[in-house]
Amino acid sequence: MPTQKTIIKVENLTAAYQDNVVLDDISFNVHQGKVFVILGGSGSGKSTLLKHMIGLYHPAKGRILIDGDDIATAEGEQRHKILSKFGVAYQSGALFGSMTIKQNIRLVLEEFTSLPDDAMDWISLSRLKLVGLEDDADKLPSELSGGMKKRAAIARAMALEPEIIFLDEPSAGLDPVTSADLDDLIIDLSQSLGITFVVVSHELSSIFSIADEVIMLCGDTKKIIAQGKPEDLKNNSDIPFVRLFFNRQSKNVN
Repeated sequence: MPTQKTIIKVENLTAAYQDNVVLDDISFNVHQGKVFVILGGSGSGKSTLLKHMIGLYHPAKGRILIDGDDIATAEGEQRHKILSKFGVAYQSGALFGSMTIKQNIRLVLEEFTSLPDDAMDWISLSRLKLVGLEDDADKLPSELSGGMKKRAAIARAMALEPEIIFLDEPSAGLDPVTSADLDDLIIDLSQSLGITFVVVSHELSSIFSIADEVIMLCGDTKKIIAQGKPEDLKNNSDIPFVRLFFNRQSKNVN
């Protein structure tokens, strides 16, 4: 088996809000072209970890390397280079309501490139085609269903052809069929384009469908309590709570 390239390396990360430690000395690698899922209960630090990985927060200790570069310490052109390597699709979609979805994608290109108008239009439409929304390019976000908004947010996250896409709870609020369709899209984009996905999720059906590897955070220990393939953790974890979680069982099960 060829060695998998590490595209994200989290080393001894401690995340804290003043004196309140949320994550304590955690480390893990994300491999290029894989779907990596972060999960855990409420208050376990999933969102905090995501915000550190995309450079919104600085670690109290440790570092986060994006393709070998420390996102927390980088400045100027180096930081811009790191940021251009990934896109982010937030749980709500965070689309600009007064713009069509094509204009939402174009805005990224207008801000970060000097391409001519026709090139920006072509790229915007090509990204929408990748997520199955090319016929809806001129619709406003208010005219889209929940699933379509999620797809449009992914299209915008792909505007600059990033190597990595971060997704925050992509299946939240979706019916099972729409959620399954979105899972299929994530798998297709990962396999066909080689995009690395880092996904925050607690939806078990989605996790089993898309994840190559997961980490499970624990709010009590502030550590990673499980890491591996979902099926392996479901069947073989030596931590009872982890097995209960992946088997969707109550603590009171006999």
